[in-house]
Amino acid sequence: MAARRERSALAACFRAALRCCVAAVVLSEVSGSESDAFRAGSSGLSAAAARDVRYLLYDVNPPEGFNLRRDVYIRMASLLKTLRQRGDWVLVLPPWGRLYHWQSPDVHQVQIPWAEFFSVSSLQANVPVIEYEDFVAESGGPFIDQVFVLQNYAEGWKEGTWEEKVDERPCIDRLTYSKDKQGYYRGWFWGYEETRALGVTCLSAQGHASVLAPHLQENVTATSVMLDRAETVLHDHYAGKDYWNTRRSMVFAKHLRVLGDQFRAKYLNSTDKQDHTPYSEDWTRMRAKLGSAKGGPYLAVHLRRKDFIWGHREDVPSLKGAVKKIRSLMKKHKLEKVFIATDAEDEEVLDLKRLLPEMVRYEPSRAELELLKDGGVAIIDQWICAHARYFIGTSVSTFSFRIHEEREILGFDPKSTYNRFCGDEEEECEQPTHWKIVY
Repeated sequence: MAARRERSALAACFRAALRCCVAAVVLSEVSGSESDAFRAGSSGLSAAAARDVRYLLYDVNPPEGFNLRRDVYIRMASLLKTLRQRGDWVLVLPPWGRLYHWQSPDVHQVQIPWAEFFSVSSLQANVPVIEYEDFVAESGGPFIDQVFVLQNYAEGWKEGTWEEKVDERPCIDRLTYSKDKQGYYRGWFWGYEETRALGVTCLSAQGHASVLAPHLQENVTATSVMLDRAETVLHDHYAGKDYWNTRRSMVFAKHLRVLGDQFRAKYLNSTDKQDHTPYSEDWTRMRAKLGSAKGGPYLAVHLRRKDFIWGHREDVPSLKGAVKKIRSLMKKHKLEKVFIATDAEDEEVLDLKRLLPEMVRYEPSRAELELLKDGGVAIIDQWICAHARYFIGTSVSTFSFRIHEEREILGFDPKSTYNRFCGDEEEECEQPTHWKIVY
């Protein structure tokens, strides 16, 4: 503990010295006039100095996908709200990149800011957040005082004796961080090679996200704290008001919504006015009545393939089984078009088009893909699925879960939303649970 406090003190001294150097360089270039850099306040140096700000950073297990990471953000936002009851904490948004499902070749997909995918101002209406590069500028450099690698307890827990607890423990798995010649810790850090940490410790945690708050408030003096493997902790209030406030604040970036709306209008005869899906830029004013949304005249499908084919064999249908269900739904709901979001291989997509000539997909050009990234394309797929007359997804897929939530926000009848494909041989096909929105 004493060693960590000493490192934190050294970090504070280093930052103070660095701020002085930055100020000296800027002043030397002013040549007698007041510097616009200080008036603009874009770097946040003066603001950070005036406030006793602490920064919460986090990362997630590398194999986890885009939509699970969105879920972890909700947990960290809840933790931040608890921390802010006793201090001025700011959540630093971890840059996107190098995800398993983002497999487009030759597309640069690292160090992607959240603004590429979400409205940061909408997030800030719920909790104070900043992009990682803003943190670097505001805190005085690419340094993180303390990294806590979250892990479960090595001894596990006995049935009937569950308790929430946090303890510093020896690391169970081999650390993905290594010390350099200067004594700093190097790691992935979202692709920023210049970023380093002063200390790395393993923290066994069992419980909801806010179980970490007392430890961070009472035992840690570091200005910037990063929680690695943040998916280890659970939601504080899953599906409650706090959960939905954070989820509603995760408004898709406007350019992605516009592209999705243009596609709906051009290929699916779908507009907000016709579909009874009015949308407000201010999520705090958005409160659609359940069942008020009609949706566009098309069926929307999320058909997960690839790793789900072998990872969830029992509840994922064959292509022929999926097409049979799709045709049944189109006939039942008198729909002539079907929009399909899928991660299927090219060969399977060709089979789908042969079996289902009516299908429509969002297929960006090469130039559009480089601009939008795989994450942007996935969001457009979700946005289009969210506006359909009827939606059917894939069992236990977080991609489908996020569409459920989007449709809940827009005011769709639950019967048109919480549906999933069944496996060809699945005898008991339980449908998704309706998590009703709470305002």
